[in-house]
Amino acid sequence: MSSRSHNPVNGSFLHDPARQSPSFWETAFSGTDPDALSEILSTPNSPIKAAAQADAPIAYRCNFVSTEDLAIAECAYEGTISIRREAPSGKVIIFLPMEGNAVFHAGKEQIHSVPGCGTILGAGRASGARLVGPRHHLGLFIDQARINRQLTHMFERTIIGDTDFHPIIDLTTGSGLVLQQLAVNLHRGLNRDGPLRQSPLALNALCDATIYLLLETCPHRYSEALALPAPAPAPRHVKWAIDFMREHIAEPISLSDIATAAEVSVRTLQQGFRQFRDTTPMAYLHELRMLAAHRDLLESGLKQAVADIALRWGFTHLGRFSAEYKKRFGQLPSQTLKR
Repeated sequence: MSSRSHNPVNGSFLHDPARQSPSFWETAFSGTDPDALSEILSTPNSPIKAAAQADAPIAYRCNFVSTEDLAIAECAYEGTISIRREAPSGKVIIFLPMEGNAVFHAGKEQIHSVPGCGTILGAGRASGARLVGPRHHLGLFIDQARINRQLTHMFERTIIGDTDFHPIIDLTTGSGLVLQQLAVNLHRGLNRDGPLRQSPLALNALCDATIYLLLETCPHRYSEALALPAPAPAPRHVKWAIDFMREHIAEPISLSDIATAAEVSVRTLQQGFRQFRDTTPMAYLHELRMLAAHRDLLESGLKQAVADIALRWGFTHLGRFSAEYKKRFGQLPSQTLKR
């Protein structure tokens, strides 16, 4: 394959959602049992414990519609309910209240949620809540990984970790009002046989619009960087080098191999990466391989050993790989494998 091919290859972070027909999962629950509510709100990786205050009666009605990267819920509650999240969810959660009060716990911070005031909780921050009924809200759940893919595309460099959105957004005007309207349209379009189920392109466009609205109008970790003028496009030899790396990511390629594929000298290649990618060519290749290993660990489901995955991507020293992996992703490879 030519080093200038732009076909998707191993190590490519972006996917083409338009080529896929999304799957949908819709569930509706109602009841009065706190334990049943705990099961409803929990996921395999993020269990939740719900309890009624002083064993007073409660009631709830919840409807969830989920796709691969996004879910939206309409929930109504009666009574006072405490909720404790026992593990991070991996999702950015946006609550859009229509009635009633709630207090969300994000680390040591308490965030009050009332109509007109939305709440954005980062993937690793939400630890619990206290709902005071009658409470009625829409909840929008977006995979942090999808947000990071958008940021990766916007910055042309790999983004990982929590976006650290400011937790409060005004829903009565400006971008907050638009966000609430987008969430309402998503909810209506996905419920039952809504039109968005028959139009994956429209669904993907709405999801992208929601994420871009959050990234471009809500304060977060990358807001200042996004406000800077866009950098000059990388020269073609840098792009050719990256294409070559991705096509040969699992092969023992050298700096000279990459420079030859890019049709420049090693020195020119290094200068291009320093100027346009703020790294070196070999560090960039190392990053591609680390991300490929991370993807395989997430998708393996205990079917492969950490050592086998590490070796596949060129990491021959398991101890060093584990240390670098933990520094990069915040957990050991074995912990990712067990998710």
